[in-house]
Amino acid sequence: MNILIALLPAIGWGLIPLIVNKVPKSKPVNQILGVGIGAVLVGLIVTLIQRPSMNLQISLLAIVSGAFWTMGQVGQFLSFTRIGVSKTMPISTGFQLIGNTIIGVLIFGNWKTVYQYVLGILALILIVIGVSLTTVTKNGDSKKISSKDIMLLIFTSIGYWVYSTFPNAVKADAQALFLPQTIGILLGAVIYITFTKRLVTTIKQRATWLDVLAGLAFGIGAYSYIISAQMNGITSAFIYSQLSVIISTVGGMTILGEHKHGKELISTLVGLALIVVGAIL
Repeated sequence: MNILIALLPAIGWGLIPLIVNKVPKSKPVNQILGVGIGAVLVGLIVTLIQRPSMNLQISLLAIVSGAFWTMGQVGQFLSFTRIGVSKTMPISTGFQLIGNTIIGVLIFGNWKTVYQYVLGILALILIVIGVSLTTVTKNGDSKKISSKDIMLLIFTSIGYWVYSTFPNAVKADAQALFLPQTIGILLGAVIYITFTKRLVTTIKQRATWLDVLAGLAFGIGAYSYIISAQMNGITSAFIYSQLSVIISTVGGMTILGEHKHGKELISTLVGLALIVVGAIL
Protein backbone atom coordinates (compact mmCIF):
# COMPACT_ATOMS: atom_id res chain seq x y z
CA MET A 1 0.00 0.00 0.00
CA ASN A 2 2.86 2.37 0.85
CA ILE A 3 4.43 1.81 -2.57
CA LEU A 4 1.11 2.45 -4.33
CA ILE A 5 0.67 5.75 -2.48
CA ALA A 6 4.28 6.66 -3.29
CA LEU A 7 3.70 6.05 -7.01
CA LEU A 8 0.49 8.11 -7.24
CA PRO A 9 2.31 11.49 -7.43
CA ALA A 10 4.48 10.21 -10.29
CA ILE A 11 1.44 8.87 -12.13
CA GLY A 12 -0.69 11.98 -11.54
CA TRP A 13 2.02 14.49 -12.47
CA GLY A 14 3.34 12.36 -15.32
CA LEU A 15 -0.11 12.20 -16.95
CA ILE A 16 -0.70 15.98 -16.98
CA PRO A 17 1.24 16.66 -20.23
CA LEU A 18 -0.35 13.66 -21.92
CA ILE A 19 -3.90 14.69 -20.96
CA VAL A 20 -3.66 18.33 -22.05
CA ASN A 21 -2.00 17.41 -25.34
CA LYS A 22 -4.73 14.90 -26.13
CA VAL A 23 -7.54 17.45 -25.63
CA PRO A 24 -8.67 18.77 -29.06
CA LYS A 25 -7.90 22.45 -29.71
CA SER A 26 -6.34 22.84 -26.26
CA LYS A 27 -4.02 25.83 -25.90
CA PRO A 28 -1.87 26.93 -22.92
CA VAL A 29 -4.63 29.28 -21.70
CA ASN A 30 -7.15 26.41 -21.68
CA GLN A 31 -4.66 24.09 -20.03
CA ILE A 32 -3.63 26.34 -17.15
CA LEU A 33 -7.22 27.38 -16.35
CA GLY A 34 -8.42 23.77 -16.52
CA VAL A 35 -5.60 22.64 -14.23
CA GLY A 36 -6.42 25.45 -11.78
CA ILE A 37 -10.10 24.50 -11.62
CA GLY A 38 -9.34 20.79 -11.19
CA ALA A 39 -6.74 21.46 -8.50
CA VAL A 40 -9.18 23.59 -6.47
CA LEU A 41 -11.84 20.88 -6.71
CA VAL A 42 -9.43 18.34 -5.19
CA GLY A 43 -8.34 20.90 -2.59
CA LEU A 44 -11.94 21.57 -1.53
CA ILE A 45 -12.75 17.86 -1.22
CA VAL A 46 -9.61 17.13 0.82
CA THR A 47 -10.19 20.11 3.12
CA LEU A 48 -13.85 19.25 3.72
CA ILE A 49 -12.87 15.70 4.67
CA GLN A 50 -9.69 16.39 6.67
CA ARG A 51 -10.66 19.81 8.15
CA PRO A 52 -7.07 20.90 8.92
CA SER A 53 -6.44 23.86 11.21
CA MET A 54 -5.70 26.87 8.99
CA ASN A 55 -3.93 30.17 9.73
CA LEU A 56 -4.98 33.24 7.69
CA GLN A 57 -1.51 34.74 7.31
CA ILE A 58 0.12 31.46 6.26
CA SER A 59 -2.82 30.67 3.99
CA LEU A 60 -2.32 33.98 2.15
CA LEU A 61 1.37 33.19 1.70
CA ALA A 62 0.39 29.71 0.45
CA ILE A 63 -1.90 31.34 -2.13
CA VAL A 64 1.06 33.40 -3.37
CA SER A 65 3.23 30.27 -3.61
CA GLY A 66 0.47 28.54 -5.59
CA ALA A 67 0.38 31.47 -8.02
CA PHE A 68 4.13 31.02 -8.52
CA TRP A 69 3.50 27.35 -9.43
CA THR A 70 1.24 28.62 -12.21
CA MET A 71 4.21 30.57 -13.56
CA GLY A 72 6.22 27.36 -13.81
CA GLN A 73 3.38 25.38 -15.35
CA VAL A 74 2.62 28.05 -17.96
CA GLY A 75 6.27 27.79 -18.98
CA GLN A 76 5.85 24.05 -19.48
CA PHE A 77 2.61 24.41 -21.44
CA LEU A 78 4.14 27.03 -23.73
CA SER A 79 7.18 24.82 -24.18
CA PHE A 80 4.99 21.84 -25.16
CA THR A 81 3.78 23.82 -28.18
CA ARG A 82 7.31 24.87 -29.12
CA ILE A 83 9.42 21.72 -28.67
CA GLY A 84 7.03 18.95 -27.52
CA VAL A 85 6.46 17.06 -24.28
CA SER A 86 9.29 14.55 -24.61
CA LYS A 87 11.87 17.37 -24.91
CA THR A 88 10.29 19.75 -22.38
CA MET A 89 9.80 17.43 -19.39
CA PRO A 90 13.39 16.18 -18.84
CA ILE A 91 14.75 19.74 -19.14
CA SER A 92 12.08 21.21 -16.86
CA THR A 93 12.51 18.46 -14.28
CA GLY A 94 16.28 18.93 -14.32
CA PHE A 95 15.96 22.67 -13.71
CA GLN A 96 13.53 22.02 -10.86
CA LEU A 97 15.90 19.55 -9.19
CA ILE A 98 18.90 21.84 -9.58
CA GLY A 99 17.08 24.94 -8.35
CA ASN A 100 15.40 23.26 -5.38
CA THR A 101 18.69 21.68 -4.34
CA ILE A 102 20.64 24.93 -4.47
CA ILE A 103 17.90 26.77 -2.53
CA GLY A 104 17.86 23.96 0.03
CA VAL A 105 21.61 24.26 0.53
CA LEU A 106 21.96 28.06 0.53
CA ILE A 107 18.81 29.00 2.45
CA PHE A 108 17.83 25.97 4.53
CA GLY A 109 21.28 24.44 5.10
CA ASN A 110 20.26 20.96 3.92
CA TRP A 111 23.87 19.86 3.38
CA LYS A 112 25.94 19.84 6.56
CA THR A 113 28.79 17.36 6.02
CA VAL A 114 31.58 16.97 3.46
CA TYR A 115 30.03 13.65 2.39
CA GLN A 116 26.71 15.36 1.64
CA TYR A 117 28.45 18.06 -0.39
CA VAL A 118 30.43 15.53 -2.44
CA LEU A 119 27.36 13.38 -3.11
CA GLY A 120 25.16 16.42 -3.76
CA ILE A 121 27.56 18.04 -6.22
CA LEU A 122 27.96 14.71 -8.02
CA ALA A 123 24.16 14.48 -8.24
CA LEU A 124 23.90 17.98 -9.73
CA ILE A 125 26.59 17.15 -12.30
CA LEU A 126 24.70 14.00 -13.34
CA ILE A 127 21.47 15.99 -13.67
CA VAL A 128 23.15 18.67 -15.81
CA ILE A 129 24.65 16.00 -18.08
CA GLY A 130 21.27 14.24 -18.22
CA VAL A 131 19.46 17.42 -19.21
CA SER A 132 22.11 18.14 -21.86
CA LEU A 133 21.67 14.67 -23.37
CA THR A 134 17.89 15.07 -23.64
CA THR A 135 18.39 18.22 -25.76
CA VAL A 136 20.11 16.27 -28.55
CA THR A 137 17.98 16.54 -31.71
CA LYS A 138 18.40 15.25 -35.22
CA ASN A 139 19.16 17.59 -38.12
CA GLY A 140 16.05 19.01 -39.73
CA ASP A 141 13.89 18.59 -36.63
CA SER A 142 11.07 21.18 -36.85
CA LYS A 143 11.00 21.38 -33.04
CA LYS A 144 14.71 21.73 -32.43
CA ILE A 145 15.56 23.15 -29.00
CA SER A 146 16.87 26.73 -29.10
CA SER A 147 18.46 28.96 -26.48
CA LYS A 148 15.11 30.80 -26.20
CA ASP A 149 13.40 27.52 -25.25
CA ILE A 150 16.00 26.89 -22.56
CA MET A 151 15.72 30.44 -21.19
CA LEU A 152 11.91 30.17 -21.08
CA LEU A 153 12.12 27.02 -18.94
CA ILE A 154 14.84 28.44 -16.68
CA PHE A 155 12.92 31.67 -16.04
CA THR A 156 9.53 30.03 -15.43
CA SER A 157 11.11 27.34 -13.23
CA ILE A 158 11.54 30.08 -10.64
CA GLY A 159 7.82 29.62 -10.00
CA TYR A 160 8.30 25.92 -9.25
CA TRP A 161 11.19 26.70 -6.91
CA VAL A 162 9.07 29.10 -4.83
CA TYR A 163 6.16 26.65 -4.69
CA SER A 164 8.33 23.64 -3.78
CA THR A 165 10.39 25.33 -1.09
CA PHE A 166 7.51 27.24 0.56
CA PRO A 167 6.50 24.40 2.96
CA ASN A 168 10.08 24.42 4.32
CA ALA A 169 9.87 28.16 4.98
CA VAL A 170 6.82 28.05 7.26
CA LYS A 171 5.75 26.00 10.24
CA ALA A 172 2.38 24.61 9.19
CA ASP A 173 0.65 21.32 8.49
CA ALA A 174 1.13 20.43 4.82
CA GLN A 175 -2.56 19.54 4.58
CA ALA A 176 -3.48 23.04 5.80
CA LEU A 177 -1.41 24.51 2.93
CA PHE A 178 -3.00 22.32 0.28
CA LEU A 179 -6.27 24.22 -0.44
CA PRO A 180 -4.71 27.72 -0.29
CA GLN A 181 -2.01 26.65 -2.73
CA THR A 182 -4.58 25.26 -5.18
CA ILE A 183 -6.55 28.53 -4.88
CA GLY A 184 -3.30 30.34 -5.69
CA ILE A 185 -2.85 28.14 -8.75
CA LEU A 186 -6.32 29.07 -10.02
CA LEU A 187 -5.76 32.76 -9.18
CA GLY A 188 -2.44 32.73 -11.03
CA ALA A 189 -4.16 31.15 -14.04
CA VAL A 190 -6.87 33.82 -14.06
CA ILE A 191 -4.26 36.60 -13.83
CA TYR A 192 -2.25 35.11 -16.70
CA ILE A 193 -5.28 34.69 -18.95
CA THR A 194 -6.53 38.19 -18.07
CA PHE A 195 -3.28 39.61 -19.41
CA THR A 196 -3.87 37.71 -22.65
CA LYS A 197 -7.31 39.43 -22.84
CA ARG A 198 -9.05 36.10 -23.46
CA LEU A 199 -10.52 35.22 -20.04
CA VAL A 200 -14.21 35.12 -20.99
CA THR A 201 -13.50 33.28 -24.24
CA THR A 202 -11.26 30.74 -22.49
CA ILE A 203 -13.88 30.01 -19.81
CA LYS A 204 -16.47 29.24 -22.49
CA GLN A 205 -14.28 26.89 -24.52
CA ARG A 206 -14.84 23.14 -24.27
CA ALA A 207 -11.10 22.45 -24.17
CA THR A 208 -10.81 24.29 -20.84
CA TRP A 209 -13.30 21.99 -19.13
CA LEU A 210 -11.72 18.87 -20.61
CA ASP A 211 -8.37 20.10 -19.27
CA VAL A 212 -9.92 20.01 -15.77
CA LEU A 213 -9.01 16.30 -15.90
CA ALA A 214 -5.34 17.33 -15.87
CA GLY A 215 -6.08 19.51 -12.83
CA LEU A 216 -7.63 16.54 -11.05
CA ALA A 217 -4.52 14.50 -11.89
CA PHE A 218 -2.34 17.26 -10.45
CA GLY A 219 -4.44 17.58 -7.30
CA ILE A 220 -4.49 13.84 -6.65
CA GLY A 221 -0.74 13.66 -7.25
CA ALA A 222 -0.02 16.64 -4.98
CA TYR A 223 -2.15 15.34 -2.12
CA SER A 224 -0.76 11.82 -2.54
CA TYR A 225 2.71 13.31 -2.19
CA ILE A 226 1.74 14.77 1.19
CA ILE A 227 0.44 11.37 2.33
CA SER A 228 3.47 9.57 0.90
CA ALA A 229 5.85 11.90 2.75
CA GLN A 230 4.06 11.06 5.99
CA MET A 231 4.04 7.30 5.32
CA ASN A 232 7.38 6.77 3.58
CA GLY A 233 9.43 9.81 4.60
CA ILE A 234 10.20 12.88 2.49
CA THR A 235 13.27 11.36 0.79
CA SER A 236 11.51 8.22 -0.47
CA ALA A 237 8.39 10.21 -1.44
CA PHE A 238 10.52 12.62 -3.46
CA ILE A 239 12.44 9.87 -5.27
CA TYR A 240 9.26 8.05 -6.30
CA SER A 241 7.64 11.30 -7.44
CA GLN A 242 10.51 11.98 -9.86
CA LEU A 243 9.46 8.93 -11.88
CA SER A 244 6.83 11.28 -13.36
CA VAL A 245 9.45 12.52 -15.84
CA ILE A 246 9.76 8.99 -17.25
CA ILE A 247 5.99 8.64 -17.64
CA SER A 248 5.59 11.99 -19.39
CA THR A 249 8.68 11.69 -21.60
CA VAL A 250 8.06 8.11 -22.72
CA GLY A 251 4.35 8.93 -23.07
CA GLY A 252 5.24 11.86 -25.29
CA MET A 253 7.31 9.60 -27.54
CA THR A 254 4.62 6.92 -27.76
CA ILE A 255 1.12 8.21 -26.98
CA LEU A 256 1.68 11.68 -28.47
CA GLY A 257 3.72 10.40 -31.40
CA GLU A 258 6.87 12.47 -30.74
CA HIS A 259 9.01 9.74 -32.21
CA LYS A 260 12.75 9.61 -31.67
CA HIS A 261 15.23 7.33 -33.37
CA GLY A 262 18.88 6.38 -33.26
CA LYS A 263 21.23 8.77 -31.48
CA GLU A 264 18.38 11.07 -30.39
CA LEU A 265 16.46 8.22 -28.72
CA ILE A 266 19.55 6.79 -26.99
CA SER A 267 20.59 10.25 -25.74
CA THR A 268 17.12 10.90 -24.33
CA LEU A 269 16.92 7.56 -22.51
CA VAL A 270 20.44 7.89 -21.07
CA GLY A 271 19.67 11.48 -20.07
CA LEU A 272 16.48 10.37 -18.30
CA ALA A 273 18.39 7.69 -16.42
CA LEU A 274 21.01 10.22 -15.25
CA ILE A 275 18.29 12.65 -14.08
CA VAL A 276 16.62 9.91 -12.03
CA VAL A 277 19.96 8.75 -10.58
CA GLY A 278 20.77 12.36 -9.71
CA ALA A 279 17.40 12.72 -7.97
CA ILE A 280 18.10 9.59 -5.92
CA LEU A 281 21.57 10.83 -4.92
